[in-house]
Amino acid sequence: MVSMQSRFVDHTLKNGLRLVIEIMPHVQSAAAGFLVRTGARDEEPRLAGVSHFLEHMCFKGTPKRNWHQITIDFDNMGSTYNAYTSKERTFYFGWVRVEDLEKQVELLADMMRSTIPPEEFDMEKKVILEEIAMSADQIDRCVYDLLHERLYAGHPLAWPVLGTTESIARLTRDELHGYFLERYHPANMVLIFAGNVDPDDTIRMAERICGDWEARAARPGRAAPPRLTPGAHSRVVSRFKQQAIALCYPAPSAVDPDREAADVLAAILGGHNSRFFWNIIQEGTAPHVAAGRLDYCDAAMMIAFGFCEPDRADELLAAMRSEMKKIADDGVTDDEVQRVKNRTRTGLTTEAEAPYYRLMQLVQDIDALHRPRDVAERLAAIDAVTPAAIKAYMQKWPITGEGCLTSLGPRHWPENAVSTGL
Repeated sequence: MVSMQSRFVDHTLKNGLRLVIEIMPHVQSAAAGFLVRTGARDEEPRLAGVSHFLEHMCFKGTPKRNWHQITIDFDNMGSTYNAYTSKERTFYFGWVRVEDLEKQVELLADMMRSTIPPEEFDMEKKVILEEIAMSADQIDRCVYDLLHERLYAGHPLAWPVLGTTESIARLTRDELHGYFLERYHPANMVLIFAGNVDPDDTIRMAERICGDWEARAARPGRAAPPRLTPGAHSRVVSRFKQQAIALCYPAPSAVDPDREAADVLAAILGGHNSRFFWNIIQEGTAPHVAAGRLDYCDAAMMIAFGFCEPDRADELLAAMRSEMKKIADDGVTDDEVQRVKNRTRTGLTTEAEAPYYRLMQLVQDIDALHRPRDVAERLAAIDAVTPAAIKAYMQKWPITGEGCLTSLGPRHWPENAVSTGL
């Protein structure tokens, strides 16, 4: 049975494949994508990186197409297409004229039935190993991985999305194929549409293309991550010339109603035209300092981070802590909150005018909240944030105190930090 919510249609095929459709009658295009509810946190340590590897292999061959034909067929539609893998999901998507939507969905669906061609496996393994090597030369990527490794130690959120050189090198094609069969089935996927589409026609199209997929049981539950604990961790990487510092505190997850207040606070503290910008960057302490919330369905962290000359690490940390204490003690102003609201409104509304960007908004809500939100609801959540709400947030979710400190660069810093090897 089809149920309507605002401009949304939410329908499930008999085999368990869920369809979520947003009708955008004012446009002439449509975007569609398969959300596969699996990512790095669903992997075993020995299979670290398998979700991302599988994303690559779905472009390498299907029962109907080899990798060359997949690429040609995307280009013949003029499609804007891609895929990504994160800690919690994998998403394959494309954006085309409405007239080409069925061809786009058929191609994406064909990729969801990948043959994991053995003749492409070893070559793609080399590509991913090179990707891992390249990421090791990016200080921001190294800090991101170190944060997860130390703060979520012993939990699947700790391993990198790309996997490690060791885990990818020993991964076999049969292991990859087994993971594919376990995860890529209707009960673990959502087909999402945004654009000028007729919902009944779209449902019939999905039934024609995906209706014969075998029904399977839903994915197993996920283990809850550990709560962040205070401490300091340092990793010496001599090839970098800068020191990266990240100070973290527990924060509301992707489903927590406090998330909007957290995001507004982060923007005031370390976003565009922020306190970090005026009082740290413009003062010459460090060239890059920012703040943000990194969230998952059941965990999150508020991060203040920056890059500086190694001998100025103490100065940068003191400056970040000073700004965080000031904002915790004194709160934020009406003007600061309003500026963030205005930027957020503009971003939400302009993105919502294009099916491609609207699809990106929808996949986050559907994966985390299990339902879509229209633009009005998203805007209302931001509009509800006030200086008083942010003050209450900081009492519930403190951003002062020791926190979880990580440092990466040519210097072992701070001296009391636990040293972690590569």
